[in-house]
Amino acid sequence: MSSTAVRRTALAASAAALALLVTACGGSSDDDSAAGDDKAKAEQSAPAEGAEESAPAGEGAGKALTAAELEKVALAQADVKNGEVATELSADDKVVKDKISADNEACLPLVYVQGAVAQGEPAADVQRSWQGQSESPSESKGPDGQDMTEIDVNEILLNVASYAGGGAEQAVAGLKTAVEKCAGGFEATVGSDKMRVTEVSGLDRLKGGDEGFTVNVGVATGGDSSGLMKLVVVRKGTTLATFGAVNLSSMMTGAEFEVPAEVVDAQVAKLG
Repeated sequence: MSSTAVRRTALAASAAALALLVTACGGSSDDDSAAGDDKAKAEQSAPAEGAEESAPAGEGAGKALTAAELEKVALAQADVKNGEVATELSADDKVVKDKISADNEACLPLVYVQGAVAQGEPAADVQRSWQGQSESPSESKGPDGQDMTEIDVNEILLNVASYAGGGAEQAVAGLKTAVEKCAGGFEATVGSDKMRVTEVSGLDRLKGGDEGFTVNVGVATGGDSSGLMKLVVVRKGTTLATFGAVNLSSMMTGAEFEVPAEVVDAQVAKLG
């Protein structure tokens, strides 16, 4: 894969899939571990809910949140039942904005979403990542007739940013313009690595927030092959949440996939 972001995500997702298979072979002790995890999440949820109630996200529409306030309304582990939330991006995933470029500047907003980089000039922003997997029955059977369940590994890079004045609305408008102007694809550079986007399509309206949408992004993965990424954008008042989602299987095959709704819904709910 030519894109650093795509390559790193695929590697991380592969490791997660391997870990899941190892765990599946570990026996019934997983139930005790899961119970412990549920207890830990329940203990964490109380302060998270309290922060949610005291956070000013749903108050005056013109007020930009500070970094400390954004930390309270950004996705936390206690907010999701599945997968793992990281409150800081790894060194491999973290991208500096001035190291991102595109042959068509109108397309830069799309690359920013992929890298969890804030749009425009926010008053403050925070980053998160989420990684998890879903299982679905496979039509194929194992050598002894056993069910060969397919495991889909997903990763989301998330940015939550707050803007003064009409900055959030302007950021959404810029993203919509990028979808229109970059439909035929573009080339981008992230650090020293290059990425070729083959197609941008979609702009499906979301129900959550004041305005929001999803976008499909085809990414060249070698030769004539193209993988699929999805971008989700949701604005609530002066706060903008953007999600860059990758499914390991879809990145390899280009097949359609669903962005984990639990993650998006949890983040949107915390915005008020």
